[in-house]
Amino acid sequence: MPDLGAHADFIIAAYGVTFVAVAALASFIVADDRKQRRLLAEFEAKGIRRRSAGGAAKPRESASPRKRRA
Repeated sequence: MPDLGAHADFIIAAYGVTFVAVAALASFIVADDRKQRRLLAEFEAKGIRRRSAGGAAKPRESASPRKRRA
């Protein structure tokens, strides 16, 4: 192990905290990805499709029709 001098405890603790924080963020990202994929599969099973999935989408009708200028 390299000689870290008088501040070795602080340096090792900083590396430890950084490792824990990065690991926590990575696990959160993986868990969120799994959740989103599960929700997407449930929606697709119900027949709710993604707009990016392709196919011609129907234009939405607005609540109040617009007046066209001649």
